[in-house]
Amino acid sequence: MPINKEHKEFHTIDMGTDGWATPPGYPSGIKQKIIAGSLDEDGKTGHRTRLLRFEPGVFTTAPFVHDYWEEVYLIDGDLTVGNDANGEGGQSYPINTYACRPPGAYHGPFKSEGGCVLLEIHYFDETA
Repeated sequence: MPINKEHKEFHTIDMGTDGWATPPGYPSGIKQKIIAGSLDEDGKTGHRTRLLRFEPGVFTTAPFVHDYWEEVYLIDGDLTVGNDANGEGGQSYPINTYACRPPGAYHGPFKSEGGCVLLEIHYFDETA
């Protein structure tokens, strides 16, 4: 079954404070803005395109794992992957880096020294 997405022409994304919210399970210094779609994690259907923004110095403390595909592109700033629960260590990545993760892949924790913006695309494999 193909993923159905809404038709959206070019439009300006408000990068100010409107429309940003902390996703469940994330610290308050990380906020998302959904820019297209809807993901039903309980029903395991749908898709979502979002921006994820880290404030400088913010980090997560445990790896993430989920049932959907995830594509991530680092638009701006710095991102470190694999830090410990105190925000130490890990591998740092610059802008213009990309990851594609299948369902069930453990990833993170994450931190950003100077802050960053990620473009993320999430979707369920609806052909299974």
